[in-house]
Amino acid sequence: MTERLEDIANKMVAEGKGILAADESTGTIKKRFDTISLTSTEESRRDYREMLFRADAMKDYISGVILFDETLRQAARDGTPFSRIIQDAGAVPGIKVDQGAKDMALSPGEKVTEGLTGLRGRLKEYYELGARFAKWRAVITIDGPLPSWNCVKANAHALARYAALCQENGIVPIVEPEVLMDGERAKHDIDRCYEVTEWTLKTVFTELYDANVMLEGMILKPNMIVPGDHSGQKASVEEVAEKTLRCLKSCVPPAVPGIAFLSGGQSDEQATAHLSAMNAMGQLPWKLTYSYGRALQTAALNAWGGKMENEAAGQRAFNHRARMNSLAATGRWSETEEKKAA
Repeated sequence: MTERLEDIANKMVAEGKGILAADESTGTIKKRFDTISLTSTEESRRDYREMLFRADAMKDYISGVILFDETLRQAARDGTPFSRIIQDAGAVPGIKVDQGAKDMALSPGEKVTEGLTGLRGRLKEYYELGARFAKWRAVITIDGPLPSWNCVKANAHALARYAALCQENGIVPIVEPEVLMDGERAKHDIDRCYEVTEWTLKTVFTELYDANVMLEGMILKPNMIVPGDHSGQKASVEEVAEKTLRCLKSCVPPAVPGIAFLSGGQSDEQATAHLSAMNAMGQLPWKLTYSYGRALQTAALNAWGGKMENEAAGQRAFNHRARMNSLAATGRWSETEEKKAA
């Protein structure tokens, strides 16, 4: 596997492929398993991830996998490390390194992501375990006058410090500043989402520049421009695609090799349709692809149901969603394709 940051980054946004976000923390995966009445244990978490990592979709549609600390250290039932299974499928193993969004001091209602303390040492260990990219998520909440400058600046600065530490240790950083669309406070319209996302991205890239981060060796993982879940407003696929591209073109330098969107609470098909519409709009300075968690996994989780005898059904569901998003990454998804492949 090549060790040049720019080569790894380009592999992560290979044509028609995207990134599987399988980095749910122990608490988050428990909530997912609760929906199928499955007890979350180290063994059940391993079995679920193995079901995904051994699916055909890994070779055909997945370029990288974001792992949780426990998962990077786990091996399959036959003793093969998960990182090796992912590499053998032609994908790049990655690792979530942030330690979560915590309440900001003196900024009620806002969060700042923590995890910089000791990160250099953890990155060295993750590199030895096979990880070649990392992920750090910052969350920006829109609520009336929020976000504050303090919140945007603090999160952008932390993202830049994390990215620099990654590159110092031969690891490609996924930079994820997420302007939230879900939650009870998400009552903003699509134009407010545009305004805050533009502000956030411009601040992030200023901080990246100041931190000497090599743009050719990173991936951006942003939200799409959508109205808040509780705004009572709906936006067409075309409006979301047009406004998202306009925002990105005004903020993201062409040196960045790729943008891998988060699904951010959108339904499976919404996330796919929006990505496809953007890629169908013509030449872009960077690759546009997916880095989805729930939008790739929910159908597979439900089909698997925690039962070994349903493993093939879970893999078929995962293969289907991955193929639909692969089509979207080249602007060729359609509702007809969705139904034909179902």
